[in-house]
Amino acid sequence: MAWYLKLPTVVGRHMMCRRSFSIIPPVELLKHNGMGKNNSIAKKNYSTIPFSCYGGRHVVTVIPGEGIGPEMIDHVERIFDQLGIPVDFEHTELTGNSTEEQFELAVKAVRRNRIALKGNIATRIDDYKPSYNVRLRQKLNMFANIIHAKSIPGVICRHSGIDIIVIRENTEGEYSLLEHENVPGVVESLKVITREKSLQIAHFAFQYAKNNGRRKVTAVHKANIMKLGDGLFLECCDEVAQDYPEIELDKMIVDNTAMQLVSKPEQFDVMVMPNLYGNVINNIVAGLVGGAGLVPGVNIGRDIAMYEVGTRGAASDDVTGVDQSNPTAFILASALLVKHLGLTHYSDILTMSTKSVISDRGIYTRDIGGEATTHEMVDAILNLSLDNMEKHHLNSIKFKSIKQ
Repeated sequence: MAWYLKLPTVVGRHMMCRRSFSIIPPVELLKHNGMGKNNSIAKKNYSTIPFSCYGGRHVVTVIPGEGIGPEMIDHVERIFDQLGIPVDFEHTELTGNSTEEQFELAVKAVRRNRIALKGNIATRIDDYKPSYNVRLRQKLNMFANIIHAKSIPGVICRHSGIDIIVIRENTEGEYSLLEHENVPGVVESLKVITREKSLQIAHFAFQYAKNNGRRKVTAVHKANIMKLGDGLFLECCDEVAQDYPEIELDKMIVDNTAMQLVSKPEQFDVMVMPNLYGNVINNIVAGLVGGAGLVPGVNIGRDIAMYEVGTRGAASDDVTGVDQSNPTAFILASALLVKHLGLTHYSDILTMSTKSVISDRGIYTRDIGGEATTHEMVDAILNLSLDNMEKHHLNSIKFKSIKQ
């Protein structure tokens, strides 16, 4: 099985582009998977509206963001153009300094195309404006964040053979954006955990595990202290686990999870957790396989998918404009996006070529011990992808080296 994993998707038909996707199975499939008709989630009207596609070409919303985002998007667009991947990019501007009107325009663009590629949007500590990253997830109801941390041969790390899926609830918890100062010097920051969202993310995690032949789901929590909030999350995981007897449910307190990850990561398979814990665990597992520059991620809603790097560290301003950024996470995220559109051959070749450049050719950037610049690594990935396309007789715009 390829390194990307099967999302719980349903394939349909559409007269314009002949392929459409529903991110979450329709009501009938949810019931078949053990969600009774009285379940609040089963009553949802899950959409099967197709992605935008015109003349056989898919339209993807691009939010370059800040930091290294714009330059990485440029590299991705050049790769897509050279490989002849039938995707057109619709750019929309959104940064930490954008206006509310610009934010709404970005939301409309993502809703229109239903699939997006995004760079990071800076959230400044000294600015009381809510994070646009968080607001996008909430506004578009992208309830699940998924990253796949998998060891890449050739990248020297303390542990090898890591293959961990982290699924993070993306719309509530500590990221509910509900804070207020009752009296000067006393601030309340509300953590919101609901049964509906907890059941939703638990079902998603277990179905994801089932679709991909995984055997265990670890629910990460702090119910020993937050007995009501995290206790409700665990109750929902227990309830959902009954519908998946072939998958083991493990439960682990978040602080112990952090220690276990860095000491015995091989014990983890699929992990599911509330919002803030997911942010922390994402960064730990990315570090285990070589760092933020290697791990892609995706935010999933009922009818929207937004691909990006797995952790914010990959978008650091420290390496902006100096040709030293690791492009792997952005390129792998774009390959996952292509896979999601049903363009499997392009995705397979781009993924295989990216990893082969690191593992077999030893071309990689300084963050993982190499000497290559960003452009050199991108060129190597593109050349190898062109070679692989020619071997597999795929049609690309040009089969020629870009080395000259």
